[in-house]
Amino acid sequence: MIDLKEIKNKTFKKENFYFLLIISLIFFLDRYSKFEILRNFSENSLYVNDFLNFYLIWNTGIGFGLLSFDTNLIYNLITTLIGLLIIILIMIGIKSESSEKIIFSIIVGGALGNFYDRIVFNAVPDFIDLHYGNFHWFTFNVADIFITIGVIAFLIKGFFLKKLNK
Repeated sequence: MIDLKEIKNKTFKKENFYFLLIISLIFFLDRYSKFEILRNFSENSLYVNDFLNFYLIWNTGIGFGLLSFDTNLIYNLITTLIGLLIIILIMIGIKSESSEKIIFSIIVGGALGNFYDRIVFNAVPDFIDLHYGNFHWFTFNVADIFITIGVIAFLIKGFFLKKLNK
C-alpha cells in the first residue's frame, strides 16, 4: 500500500527546497542574459576581445545547434522529448542524494531555460561566440553552460569518483 506520509516526507525535505532554488536561480540567470541580448543586440554582434564575441543566432536544434531541422514535426517531437526528459530529471533529482541533487538541479535549470525559449520563440537564442583566430566554437548561451557543467559533473561523479571509492 502507498504510504502518503512517507512520500510527503521524502518530497518536502529541505534539500529539495535547495534543489528547486538552484533550478530557479539558473533559469532566471539564463532568462536575464537572453533578455539583455535580445534587447541590445537583435541583429548586431559585439566584439569583446580576441576570444569572445556576442553574436545572436536562433537555434532550432538541441545543444550547440545539433539536430536542427526545417520541419515543424521533428522540432515539436524533439521539444516534447526534451520536456519529458526534464520531468524525468526532476523526479530523479527529488529522490537522489544531496550531491546528485545539485548536479541534477544545474542540468534542469539550464534545460528549463532553453525549453522555455523553444516554447515561446520556437528557437533558442544563442549568443556566446568563443573563437581563436578563424576557429569558432559552437555559439551557445548561459543555459548551455550550466547543462554542460552538470553533465560533466555527473560523468565525473559516475565514472571517476566511484572508482576512487572501490
